[in-house]
Amino acid sequence: MIVGDLPPISAHKTISREAEMVENPDIGAPAPAWRRLRFEAAAAAAEEPTLASYVNAAILSHNTLCQALSYHLAEKLGGPVMGTLQVRHILSTAYDSDPSLMSLAEADMQAVLERDPACRGMLQPFLFFKGFLALQTHRVAHVLWQQGRESLAFHFQGVASELFGVDIHPAARIGAGVMLDHATGITIGETAIVGDGCSLLHGVTLGGTGKEVGDRHPKIGRGVLLSVGAKVLGNITIGDEAKVAAGSVVLKDVPAHCTVAGVPAKIVGEPLCCQPAKTMDQNIPDEIEK
Repeated sequence: MIVGDLPPISAHKTISREAEMVENPDIGAPAPAWRRLRFEAAAAAAEEPTLASYVNAAILSHNTLCQALSYHLAEKLGGPVMGTLQVRHILSTAYDSDPSLMSLAEADMQAVLERDPACRGMLQPFLFFKGFLALQTHRVAHVLWQQGRESLAFHFQGVASELFGVDIHPAARIGAGVMLDHATGITIGETAIVGDGCSLLHGVTLGGTGKEVGDRHPKIGRGVLLSVGAKVLGNITIGDEAKVAAGSVVLKDVPAHCTVAGVPAKIVGEPLCCQPAKTMDQNIPDEIEK
């Protein structure tokens, strides 16, 4: 990772608690992500018949998360330049070459489930949330970039930018368990690093400060909260579990466990809570450091 875990219901049908825990992720220990996703998909298909065919094609007809994700992303990313089947082959090959991509996808879904109060389960980010889908597209583009397939990586970046409104350079490095909340307008530059467990809200920019070349983008530590519209510019470091308030422009390093706010951003104190990226607490102290 980067710098940046019943009694019988009828006389003829008896279900043990162990079996029910396997089938129902809301009872007992958390179910594995794929099992929970299938459970939620089956429930959604039964509850909303108009979506049953879509849910079946995207999730229930597959045997693994890898198969489902490659199918679903290909349906989104395919187009006149590159057909759906070709995109799916590229995605599947990337997943085969780097099995850690599935662990990252599971961690990203879990992050959304834990932090987004609008999220009912894993089904919503997998099918509908463009932040999750854009991030998974980037993860494949990053693998292609590392393999030297830069033109193809740029193709996926461009399609994702048009489709999801999220522009992440394929060379950027993003850790596990990251949430792009709402995601519209997020921009992450080539040499940026985002650590494990971060939360980025819509309108966040991790950019440069001009036409300089080389290592020119921010390095975001673990568990950092970048609030709505935050702009972090230049080859600077945001320390672990720091918080950047909404609308701030950050041009200098930020120590770990600090809150910064303003234009240009200044330290306003420690975060009002531990693990700001998980609690998503947007509050800041009343008085800004002079």
